[in-house]
Amino acid sequence: MYKQKLHEYFEAHMDEILNDLAQIIAIPSVATTDTEIKPFGKHSKAALDWGIKKLDELGMTTRNIDNYAVHGDFFCEGEPVLAVLSHLDVVPAGEGWQSDPFKLDIRDDTLYGRGTIDDKGPSVAVIWAVKAIKELGIPVNRNFRVIFGGNEENGCEDMDYYEKKVGFPKMVFTPDGSFPVLNCEKGLVHLTFSAPLDGESSLSIKAGLALNAIPDRCEVVTDSESVVISGRSAHGSRPENGKNAVTKFLAGYSGSSPYLLALKDLFPHGEYDGKSCALGFEDNISGRMTCALTMLNTENGKLCGGIDIRFPIDKTYAEISGIITSSLENAGFTINSCEGMEPHYVDEKSDFIQTLLRVYEDVKGEKGYCIAEGGITYVHNTDGGVAFGAEFPWENNNMHGADEHITMETFRYNLEMYANAIIELTK
Repeated sequence: MYKQKLHEYFEAHMDEILNDLAQIIAIPSVATTDTEIKPFGKHSKAALDWGIKKLDELGMTTRNIDNYAVHGDFFCEGEPVLAVLSHLDVVPAGEGWQSDPFKLDIRDDTLYGRGTIDDKGPSVAVIWAVKAIKELGIPVNRNFRVIFGGNEENGCEDMDYYEKKVGFPKMVFTPDGSFPVLNCEKGLVHLTFSAPLDGESSLSIKAGLALNAIPDRCEVVTDSESVVISGRSAHGSRPENGKNAVTKFLAGYSGSSPYLLALKDLFPHGEYDGKSCALGFEDNISGRMTCALTMLNTENGKLCGGIDIRFPIDKTYAEISGIITSSLENAGFTINSCEGMEPHYVDEKSDFIQTLLRVYEDVKGEKGYCIAEGGITYVHNTDGGVAFGAEFPWENNNMHGADEHITMETFRYNLEMYANAIIELTK
């Protein structure tokens, strides 16, 4: 009923929408706890301040939850039945960008900038979805809430705090995953390890910026030469979309370090499922697991590494962490840290998910379906929460990598999906 009106509204206001996106992209909101401005630093706070200002401008009833998160309710009375949750913090920019990562760059009908897909672009789409509903006078019968958080990329401490202080409605969706509906999220293991740099005391290795990102660069220095091995960055949950510079280095290594040779065997270049580490599991719902060596550095005479694993929903954290720990310890490595999350799954037969699928089908014009991914979305630890967008499964938007982007076509779908979903879920 409102599909065409919403489409026309967004097209008429696109310059203003993109101006808002440029504003939030310009805030380099990498969260940090090593700061005088608690809890996550001045840039995270600046992004949340921007977010609550936009919610105030919409006439929503707003609240700042101690700079962990901010939210706005559409009505001032009545508990919300729905929350739309997204984050305004981002990962570090890294290297290799064709343009300033903190300046919105529009070229070839595509929006470039850190956060354009994760989650600043979708957050702007949510803001304008609410604005469209309000300005078009579309009836909303039940209260709903928009929540912006400030620390998703560093462990979701913001939402742990938010849940304790405020809590969530029964229906929560986040634009922090994929369309049509992401109802199954694999479990996570993040592990760091170390070993002596035996046999290669003069060797220097530097690779990897974060455990959840495939390294696109590996710097290797020896007594006789300095070499940079280049790869392609990708999100840690999708190692097949990148080219791992660390495993590429190991594939060509023929030196005398028993630990580097062991890593070469455990992490063959081009293998993504951890089979050589005695893993390689899969199931019918969540598919095949992933396992990636994402960090490798030499520090104070030691070889230090990090691993990102995403495992199927029929396995547990204890099972997977036990296997990878044993594989490394049997090769002589010391485990320095190991943490993670259990898988997350919501039954696709629920009225909530079925409504989102109908919205997808109406807006996109094709059959909706539920999907499983390895990425940890913002609702991973929220009972009943699912991801609805912001990208399509066939896209590679360089999330967490250089030249992160969202096409204008997908951005338009974001706007229309979220507006229609809010309307249908609050009837």
